[in-house]
Amino acid sequence: MQENIINLIDENGIESEFEIILTLEAEGKEYAILMPVEDEDAEEALIFRIDQDEDGEILVALESDDEYETVVAVYNAIMEEEGLNYDEDEQ
Repeated sequence: MQENIINLIDENGIESEFEIILTLEAEGKEYAILMPVEDEDAEEALIFRIDQDEDGEILVALESDDEYETVVAVYNAIMEEEGLNYDEDEQ
């Protein structure tokens, strides 16, 4: 399996590597689920919407809690289908 590694720059100008662990579609839009490469113990993923601009694909922060909840529900359904369901109570 080929790793999909991208670099993101935060608001302080610090660059970090992330692996795209999954892309999925929810309500007609495409989303990327990212995990930090450097922090293998990270328990929380980042979710971005994949949009298009004149230069190609860009990652956009989610605009609402509703959008976030929709993507999380689709992600959880995919994980359950794959037998990888994640129970938040087991943290």
